[in-house]
Amino acid sequence: MPVRIPRLLSVALIGASLSTVALVALAQSQSLTWRGDVVTGNGVMKGMAQAWQSSGHGRVELQPFNTASGLDAVASGSADIAGSARGSSGNAVDSGLTFTPVAWDALVLVTSPSNPVSSLTLQQVHDIYYGKITNWKDVGGNDSPMDVFAVASPGDGVEFSLRKLVFGRGSQPVAAPRLYVNTTQLEASVALDPRAFGVTTLSSVAGNSKIKMIRISGVAPSVSTVASGSYPLFTELYLVTNASSPNAANAKAFVDFTQSAKGESVLRSHSLVPYADGGALTAMDSSRRSRILAEVGAHASAEPTQIAAAAAPRAVVPSAAAATAAAAAARANTPSLAAVAGAVVAAPQPSSLKGVHGDAFTVADATSHGSDFAKVTADAVVTFDKVPVNKTKASKTAEAPVKKSDVRKVASAPAPAAARSYRVGSGETLYSIARKHGVDVAQIRSWNHLKDNTVRTGQVLRIEAR
Repeated sequence: MPVRIPRLLSVALIGASLSTVALVALAQSQSLTWRGDVVTGNGVMKGMAQAWQSSGHGRVELQPFNTASGLDAVASGSADIAGSARGSSGNAVDSGLTFTPVAWDALVLVTSPSNPVSSLTLQQVHDIYYGKITNWKDVGGNDSPMDVFAVASPGDGVEFSLRKLVFGRGSQPVAAPRLYVNTTQLEASVALDPRAFGVTTLSSVAGNSKIKMIRISGVAPSVSTVASGSYPLFTELYLVTNASSPNAANAKAFVDFTQSAKGESVLRSHSLVPYADGGALTAMDSSRRSRILAEVGAHASAEPTQIAAAAAPRAVVPSAAAATAAAAAARANTPSLAAVAGAVVAAPQPSSLKGVHGDAFTVADATSHGSDFAKVTADAVVTFDKVPVNKTKASKTAEAPVKKSDVRKVASAPAPAAARSYRVGSGETLYSIARKHGVDVAQIRSWNHLKDNTVRTGQVLRIEAR
């Protein structure tokens, strides 16, 4: 008997050890790795990972960095879930992944609390990023230059979503000389610079007294204004998974957990609107985007916008007779606009206008000016066989005739001056150089075969006369 007791104890200890090893192995097999942009990490993942683990699930390792790194990690299998403040872009990496929207957040323009500017219009936001507005005094602030900050990562979710809203495409280049690796660094820099301007999200900076959130046309970003749609710059936050991952089932279970009652409670506690609560936001999304683009004078397009198109060769002006005939044909074939409300009007092209291309940038609708459109002012260009390059001045009347003298004057204009060289000075950016010479950034990039907007001190650039 005394001999059997130690043996039984040994067997019990061995069994307990094996059980512990099995439990550890099981826990490790159920653990998840998340990687992605900082705003999704702060808004969704911190609280959600804790709630997931306290509900009896495995551990979630969080690796906040930026959108691109998260998507690449999930695609390669080094992470199970990615976080993104944008949907799929349709590229090779994104097309193999599953984007699941889990929450609605506000895209928030931010500055220092010491900056007196508290509200901007969408047009002003557009013009700041476009490089048209460069001083705070132009929007009611102090007479000081703006320090526009942005995240440098290609396809960053926050930057992409904002540019998609105000420019019509997420890849739009902007006049932001100061670039950061992620929004954490951007937010820290904004807090220290009274002239700073940048974008982040409500969930990332709510309650942060070191950063001032700017209202849009007087509407402050908040959970309630996002839920109602009255704050226009809202966006989805996504969790991204890979169906071919060995841990795909566990990753999907986590995504499903975010949509449970407990998961939605976590989202609300981080200034987010659960995705399921935003049915009205989904329904109004298309009209919202059209309304924003109409307000700023842009249009949704997968093609380059005017900044990039400006590098195209200038169109040849047709003869006076041809121009007059084309204008008359256009008026005769123009459809009624009385019932149209929106930024884009499509109609069949009459044969008399074959080869004529037009692009309208600002159109007033019937709700603003009545059914006869008597007070419409359009900013438009019409060219023959070439893509429009620069916008004309706004029309004074709807029926301005073509003058023969004007056509002859343009046709006989002297040839442009020869190109010249320019050496980049200390602290200069492609945007400041473009403004100095009265040209567009896209033109300088085209003339010098630049792949991006980066220039270095001492670099010699080719500048052609406009």
